[in-house]
Amino acid sequence: MTTAQTRTKAVPVPTQSTYQNRVADYWNAEENPVNLELGRVDDLYHHHYGIGDADTSVLGEPDPERRRERLTHELHRLEHAQAEFLASHLGDLSPTDRAFDAGCGRGGGSVVAHLRHGCHTDGVTISAKQAEFANEQARKRGIDGKVRYHHRNMLDTGLTTGAYAASWNNESTMYVELDLLFAEHARLLRRGGRYVVITGCYNDTYGQASREVSLINAHYICDIHPRSAYFRAMARNRLVPVHVQDLTAATIPYWELRREAEHLVTGIEDTFLDAYRNGSFQYLMIVADRV
Repeated sequence: MTTAQTRTKAVPVPTQSTYQNRVADYWNAEENPVNLELGRVDDLYHHHYGIGDADTSVLGEPDPERRRERLTHELHRLEHAQAEFLASHLGDLSPTDRAFDAGCGRGGGSVVAHLRHGCHTDGVTISAKQAEFANEQARKRGIDGKVRYHHRNMLDTGLTTGAYAASWNNESTMYVELDLLFAEHARLLRRGGRYVVITGCYNDTYGQASREVSLINAHYICDIHPRSAYFRAMARNRLVPVHVQDLTAATIPYWELRREAEHLVTGIEDTFLDAYRNGSFQYLMIVADRV
């Protein structure tokens, strides 16, 4: 087996465009409580949304401080459930296998995959601040020998071709061109490797992107793709879907609860709920094999 020192090459300039520079600047400056406070619950920082039934009894908590604490913990439980759900679809990984986390954020998903499967994980983020933070978290957990984060571009990672048994994107595909992204996943995955994506996408049957989708794009400086674009780009890049699941209904309880968390709201909560309910926006998981 090659070592981490020899299996990669230097990628000195992560960004490839003015837009990507803006995205990197955004995440280098980001200190959003909905990301940080939830992560402090157990030092797993996820940077994505939750799925599953919410315990709404937290809203009846009479003590304000206790209510805030319970809301934070419940929202984190839902987002952790999403991370576990994604990791459960990565295939039958062994401790000697490698997995790739594209757009890893502050690193929670890579830790979940490692703890679940025992595998090595490499996370890549365009934010130097996020990569530094995530590596420090891995060191604190004593897993930095198997879980590593890199300040690189997920479209051109410099990681070793065919070295990975699994890879994924968790709510990060809306920042890139899908053909470029899936070409890199296809290059990194060995034949038969598993790719998983969980993403928000706009619903082709609705027509063009709705007003709500446009507002989400503006809020996050992203470009949400239509659902059909994922399948076309996968087909062009040797990724064959084996399972597709609509998680829209499963994520609505998270957003309904988050809307009630005064210390965490960002102002985009009602827009997400309106988009899900009017059918213009979907929360989708696609599982594919590299052929």
